[in-house]
Amino acid sequence: MTPTLVRHHPSAASARTGARAYARARDWAEIQERMLVPLYEAVYERLEVGAATRLLGLDCGAGLALLVAASRGAHVTGVDADPAFVAHARGRLADDGAPGDHPGSVVCGTPADAVDGAPYNLVTAFAPIGCAGGDADGLTPALEAAVPLVGRGEPVVLTGWGPPERCATSAVLRVATRLTDSPRASGPGGWRPALRDDLEDVASRSGLKPDGSGRVACPFGYGDMDSAVRGLLSTGLFDAAVRATDPAQVEKELVEALHPHLRPDGTVWMPNVFRYLIARKP
Repeated sequence: MTPTLVRHHPSAASARTGARAYARARDWAEIQERMLVPLYEAVYERLEVGAATRLLGLDCGAGLALLVAASRGAHVTGVDADPAFVAHARGRLADDGAPGDHPGSVVCGTPADAVDGAPYNLVTAFAPIGCAGGDADGLTPALEAAVPLVGRGEPVVLTGWGPPERCATSAVLRVATRLTDSPRASGPGGWRPALRDDLEDVASRSGLKPDGSGRVACPFGYGDMDSAVRGLLSTGLFDAAVRATDPAQVEKELVEALHPHLRPDGTVWMPNVFRYLIARKP
């Protein structure tokens, strides 16, 4: 961003920030979030999610995973720290923050703010870890706050990117590394290769006992190049690159990296594999 000597009025700056945040949440909700539906469905099928399920979704984003669970009869509560994403999630669940006839609720804050819905018998963390520096460390505090809200033996589901060689998108995500000085020290948003034991390490640090895992194919498919760029930027994995350079440079590099995945009809297609780990509270 070019420096300026003009100081914006706080309300104007806030409005611009809010507009950008809402646009990003919209792109996630309309383009990117659906890519992980096979992962949601595989987990829910394995755990037999239904009317008896009281689910707490961590970092629930725009709420699609909550909606899928609610369609199976589950009562769902989502937690996210981003007001723009919470607004989208509440809209999907018809949750206006007041008691009413809707399948669940979404809390803007941390798992500690969802204590009124406890006890839960399933906790999900569907924001995949393993491709952003610091994402595993960032999930641990949320898990530590959520685990006391479930009973002994209840499942906590962690998800992550599969091996880089099984994820075509990994080559595209390396753009984030090239545009930052230090990929491992770039903090949340900077890409790094997924590691085999990422999920197990987080479970161990959170005092959880692994109890099964699986892999799910989640191809990323986009109607055109513009949608692909907007969708990938909405993930937050390129935030460090944007800070290190500028949005136009990042978009240019993304288009170049996506070109091998551009099909003759103008669509973009990248096969990927994601992992999930079922862990339980001892």
